[in-house]
Amino acid sequence: MIAKAAVYEVGPGKTHEDIGSVPWHALAPGDVVRINWRKQPYHEKWVLACRGTARSPITVSGVPGPGGKLPVIDGENAMTSPMVKYWGEERGVVKIGGANVPAVTAPAHIVLENLDIRNGRSSFSFTGRRGPTPYKKDAASVNVEIVDHLVLRNLTLHGSSNGLMISPQSRNVRVERCHIYDNGNPGSISEHNAYTECNGIVFEGNHFGPLRTGCLGNNLKDRSAGLVVSYNWIEGGNRQLDLVDATGNPELNASSSYRDTYVFGNVFIERDGDGNNQIVHYGGDSGKTGGYRKGVLHFYNNTVVSTRDKPIALFRLSTENETVDCQGNILHATTKGKNLSLVCKVGVLKMGKNWLTEGWIPTEDEFTGTIETLTPSDVGADPGFVSLADQDFTLAPNSPCLGAAPELSRGLLPVLYRYVRHQQIEKLPSDQKRNMGAE
Repeated sequence: MIAKAAVYEVGPGKTHEDIGSVPWHALAPGDVVRINWRKQPYHEKWVLACRGTARSPITVSGVPGPGGKLPVIDGENAMTSPMVKYWGEERGVVKIGGANVPAVTAPAHIVLENLDIRNGRSSFSFTGRRGPTPYKKDAASVNVEIVDHLVLRNLTLHGSSNGLMISPQSRNVRVERCHIYDNGNPGSISEHNAYTECNGIVFEGNHFGPLRTGCLGNNLKDRSAGLVVSYNWIEGGNRQLDLVDATGNPELNASSSYRDTYVFGNVFIERDGDGNNQIVHYGGDSGKTGGYRKGVLHFYNNTVVSTRDKPIALFRLSTENETVDCQGNILHATTKGKNLSLVCKVGVLKMGKNWLTEGWIPTEDEFTGTIETLTPSDVGADPGFVSLADQDFTLAPNSPCLGAAPELSRGLLPVLYRYVRHQQIEKLPSDQKRNMGAE
């Protein structure tokens, strides 16, 4: 006989008034925990150390309240659920990974969705198995220690040192339609909106907002094999993307998917006053260059807008063995083309057809690498956005970028959707010629 999956209702007037009374230690394939919205936050924390299956994942789902408000999980003065016992409590508000109770070391097939998870940072404390305890400097709203098959969907992750942290023993993760912003530690370069190292990870349809004021981390820092960044809005950060070497799991460096990284259909915004002038860093930062990515960053059909009053460098590559294939993008500096440069330091940049602000320059910094022009790009003063002031980067009817994108090179992942503000994607018409940029 197959056991029937359980549904645990949490919230005012429900079977479980608080999160801590859910039998987290006993979750089985197909079980669902529904955390209902209430006016006051849940000051509670727990671990997901459980194993679902591909057909019957274990799901923890917030039930939104009026106006779609998400239930709030607040790490400040939170209580760890008495139903679990686990190490690393101080590393995050919600942990996905190993525990003593339940005795699971490798969780699998989990969905976490529709929650606002906040305030895992060293200035705050919680009460756990060792009594009142401060969070670590690198604590996260969601800390993934190890998992195989995880979906993080429609989460708001903010107010923590790291919004999301995923450690290198993890596999097969999707982060979709989340809002990740206002994370980091003031004056520190080590904490980020998202910091991930994983064997197979996709970011799709997310809204990455600016870090907390005074924080010097990156928006998305990743060390994964099999990374896909598609249809996201990424605004601000020391760098928008910092795609560097795997350092915690040799399997990642040895994987064939470590050498190909796909970034397409995204909107990148560089604001005046942001820290580093580089949008994307690709290669490595450990200093152990033998383990650097040394492959190809496929960067296509993105919209990059800089309002910076000084030159940006779209790409920084770490060694001469890193390559960027850049095609079909809108690359626009609102403060004139002299502030749009393509690459710095070393490496190989292969330029297909893009749209660039007239007056752009190949590099404004020392560069000893190679720029290969495969197809001439279009240039102009204005890419034809509906409203630059309102950050509406939809293309107006008179835009020179309409229907102007090149055919994608063989082997690239297809561009099937576009980002819709905010945290949505919509399917593109299949019977029309593709536009430049993320439209």
